[in-house]
Amino acid sequence: MSSLSNNTEVGAGGAPQAAPVVVPARKRRLRKPIRAYLEAHAFLGLLVLALVFFSVWPKTSAVFPTTANLQILFGSSTVAAIAALGSLIPLVCNEWDLSIGATAGLSSVFVAVALTNGTSPFLAIALGIGIGLAVGIVNAVLVTRLNVNAVITTLGMSIILAGIISLKTGGVTVAGSIPVAVTNFGTLSWFGIPRSVVALAVVAAIAYYVLDYTPYGRYLYALGSNRSAARLTGIRIKLVVGTTFVIAGALCGAAGVLQVARAGGANPHLADSILLPALAAAFLSAAAVRPGRYNVGGVLVSVYFLAVLNNGLNLAGAPEYVSNFVNGGALIVGVGVAARLGGRREA
Repeated sequence: MSSLSNNTEVGAGGAPQAAPVVVPARKRRLRKPIRAYLEAHAFLGLLVLALVFFSVWPKTSAVFPTTANLQILFGSSTVAAIAALGSLIPLVCNEWDLSIGATAGLSSVFVAVALTNGTSPFLAIALGIGIGLAVGIVNAVLVTRLNVNAVITTLGMSIILAGIISLKTGGVTVAGSIPVAVTNFGTLSWFGIPRSVVALAVVAAIAYYVLDYTPYGRYLYALGSNRSAARLTGIRIKLVVGTTFVIAGALCGAAGVLQVARAGGANPHLADSILLPALAAAFLSAAAVRPGRYNVGGVLVSVYFLAVLNNGLNLAGAPEYVSNFVNGGALIVGVGVAARLGGRREA
């Protein structure tokens, strides 16, 4: 009579069954860090692959990898990146701000008009950031005091701001005698690095420190994870949520100022060009650097991934509407990935 192998068990009725395969605890411990590492760096890897692809693709290889194009690519993305950081702050506690593009556009228009009329650059900068703060305060009051849904509030605000921009500009670009010191900051470089990129790095460093190393940042993540539990710990939810809209407004006001410095004027359609990329980058941040958690590093990786795609496709002669497909698709993917990774993290 033959004996059963070591990998079989006797089931009901005496029938042999395969024994369950037991994965050693050490291998299980190794798999989790490896998977987490791959998830955290997959998006950065896609960014590198996109850079390499457009550098060797015959349609773009002559122009894309040049210093001039890369400076333009990284410099021109700073406005959307700062707006994305503004969107990130309320998003961390699961609030949406759809007025970020319109706020940046309104700030840029009033700053350009002020500079054209001879206002001191310092006062014009303060004006631009102040406009963003004012919009953020109104959003905060409507959301936290009148209990209007954040999506409805900020969407309505963006429509109102678009009307103000149209009234102020008549749909025409504001261009005039912008001081050279302002445009130099937006267009020139320090040691080959665009000055606007340096400004973005400073803003990103501050946002990173606030979110990761201050009690305020921990409050935001606590609200985003479980608002009911956060309330029980004594967090003043309405106050904290309100401040996120104020900070978002200030950052978008600063983005508008930077746009004037880069373009030497104000485009009344700025909101249309930065809203989708900024929102997409904010949501995609949950799939990069720290998967399942909205984060500053993920925002920067996502912004430049989208920028590389759009720049490369433009150089290849792709129709303008292709960028809409890229940005819109990225927004859908970002929301989906953020929901999936966030749910898995909480499980």
